[in-house]
Amino acid sequence: MTMTTIEQSLLADLDAHVHLLRDGSLTAVRPADDSEVVTSVGPLPATRLGSAAFRERHGVRYCYQSGAMAGGIASADLVIAMARAGFLASFGAAGLTPEVIERALVRFAQEIPGLPFACNLISSPTEPALEQGAVEMFLRHQVRCVEASAFVALSPNIVRYRVAGLSRDRDGVVVAANRVIAKVSRPEVAARFLAPPPESIVAGLLDAGLVTAEQAALAPFVPMADDITAEADSGGHTDRRALPVLLPMIIRQRDVHASRYAIRVGVGAAGGLGTPEAVAGAFTMGADYVVTGSINQACVEAGTSPAVRQALAGARLADFQMAPAADMFELGAEIQVLRRNTMFPMRARRLHELYRRHDSMESIPAEERAKLEAEIFQQPIENVWREVTEFFSRRDPSQLDRAANDPKRRMALLFRWYLGMASRWASTGDENRRLDYQIWCGPAIAGFNDWAGSTYLADPDRRKVADVALHLMKGAAFTTRAARLRAAGFSILGEHEWTYCPVDADRQ
Repeated sequence: MTMTTIEQSLLADLDAHVHLLRDGSLTAVRPADDSEVVTSVGPLPATRLGSAAFRERHGVRYCYQSGAMAGGIASADLVIAMARAGFLASFGAAGLTPEVIERALVRFAQEIPGLPFACNLISSPTEPALEQGAVEMFLRHQVRCVEASAFVALSPNIVRYRVAGLSRDRDGVVVAANRVIAKVSRPEVAARFLAPPPESIVAGLLDAGLVTAEQAALAPFVPMADDITAEADSGGHTDRRALPVLLPMIIRQRDVHASRYAIRVGVGAAGGLGTPEAVAGAFTMGADYVVTGSINQACVEAGTSPAVRQALAGARLADFQMAPAADMFELGAEIQVLRRNTMFPMRARRLHELYRRHDSMESIPAEERAKLEAEIFQQPIENVWREVTEFFSRRDPSQLDRAANDPKRRMALLFRWYLGMASRWASTGDENRRLDYQIWCGPAIAGFNDWAGSTYLADPDRRKVADVALHLMKGAAFTTRAARLRAAGFSILGEHEWTYCPVDADRQ
């Protein structure tokens, strides 16, 4: 049998009971003869998915977060739109200048006062001054939530942010005003955020006058994080973990620590979440909340160019590749990017191979250097070095000091120029460098495009970030209700009829 239009609408009414009858039909009216009812599915509004503790802790209506996409791709406009719709969003502060970050914080205070938001705090072991400056700015502006990413070890800066918000309420309960959402892909990193702030770091902060004696005394009673996001196969920096393996592992790890503190750490899921089925699966596996990234970059509020949004709207499952990362180029770290209609992954790999094989730019054969200038840099190497010098003179002069007596370091900075500029060319939509666009994304966008392909969301100009989030959450609730009917033996032909179909509320 096939599901009728009426039955489809019954299942999509998330506030209504649905009864499966013995004849295989669905009804909202329970028959007088209970023997005719095979099973019933109760209301499941999207606001009930996930953990009530997460909603209360962050002051949101939905257990859904849009994650921080670096370089302001997770823009101030995106954060404001999500906050107004009852979602949590993390501002993509990584890679931005302090002036740009501060302007965004001022906007949040003016345009969404009292509404929740987070800011990204990215680990910067090679540029600790940037990390320290970000924390000082967050404390000064009373930013109450940070999304900590790329941390392998805890730095004094992230510990300072956490401990500086500790106090006791009137009942003597320890309160952590500064909330931390830690994004991890390894259990050993999760363990550091499940534990209290390290005593040695707290002692150093106390000696430096960066936390009070009372705050230092309270540190052993709280974990480093309020929430831990298990990040699976995602865009940008990723270990490409499988979510069905990683998420239950982190949840079990959390449960071992659950009784140690007054704060119960939430565990969220990220990576590959671009369809209602994927979101529903994450909640079914026990996620307290879900985090999306790549799909938000394709929305109109994202801080990127129309050209990038159009490219993402055409992405399919085989259109992704790993490429060298700009911020950890020397270490060989990689990021996941879109490879369709761009030569960036191939050119970035070529640069890293040259870096591995040679000790300086001068040791690279003249013919190869000429190709670099013509094909990748598209200008003389001397001009590139001039731009590198100007950039680091403002951002971090110590990088230039290190390169002055280290030819290989100088070569790395030159190659990192291309990797850094490639993301900027993409976000600004530079037509002259279209073949060099570096677009961070993961396979979630392919799933989203496949699901949304026959709907109004196929058009990137009609993708609004809060609209997308709401449809995914409603679709996840619909999918969960449908799964309960399947479990009771309700089978149909035409399986597409089980899929939640988004409707444009603005055009109804």
